[in-house]
Amino acid sequence: MTSNNIQGPQFLVYIKPIIEVLKNAGGSGSTADIIDQVIEYMKIPDSEVEKTIASGGSRVRNRIQWARLYLVKSDIIDSSERGIWKLTDKGYKSNLSDQDVYLLFRKVQDTFERKRDVEAQINIEEIDEDIVEDRTHGEILLEVLKNLSPEGFEKICKRLLTEVGLQDVQITGRSGDQGIDGTGVIKVNDVVGFNVIFQCKRYKDAVVPHHVRDFRGTMQGRADKGMIITTGRFTAESHREAIRDGHP
Repeated sequence: MTSNNIQGPQFLVYIKPIIEVLKNAGGSGSTADIIDQVIEYMKIPDSEVEKTIASGGSRVRNRIQWARLYLVKSDIIDSSERGIWKLTDKGYKSNLSDQDVYLLFRKVQDTFERKRDVEAQINIEEIDEDIVEDRTHGEILLEVLKNLSPEGFEKICKRLLTEVGLQDVQITGRSGDQGIDGTGVIKVNDVVGFNVIFQCKRYKDAVVPHHVRDFRGTMQGRADKGMIITTGRFTAESHREAIRDGHP
């Protein structure tokens, strides 16, 4: 993780990496993708990302969300499209120093205080325990999914895959089936299609590389593509394992 030479709360260390990642991404990206890219850009170890706040969410990811909020308030990120982080013209032109970041923070704080904005009531020293609004709905949904029965989660996964275009989606999970929970078909056209198997992991923790390797072995001779759907997350190592040899 990069060192923090910036005065103020710890989330400010993510301000400049967010801007740089967005510039590298062409100016915009989804919430999840940009956060993951910031973590990779800053080389934050999985052990740090896995540290949680009281709500159970990742402390690092929550701090990145706070940094994004201050960038929105500074007109550096456009928040008009939900779930998308997009640089404004001002953001594209920005080249902030550490001092600029601190001044940005102070300016936004002063604005909150003048407007008696509800966000001004947040104690900056306790900011890690407060969830930014942009993530609140996701946190609630994730908690609901984690509390489903295994059968309920499999049904949700079936619905999800059907909605994104898989055909003939079937839940097949049963003991002795080597971790396969279902099958489907990706239809390219009326003639060409790919058989898909999927695995549903209702995890609170991370999917680690050996899970991916085991699933890859299960796929051999049974399907063209495989999917792991999880309420947890993939570590950087497990993600690399999943795309090894160009065969996700």
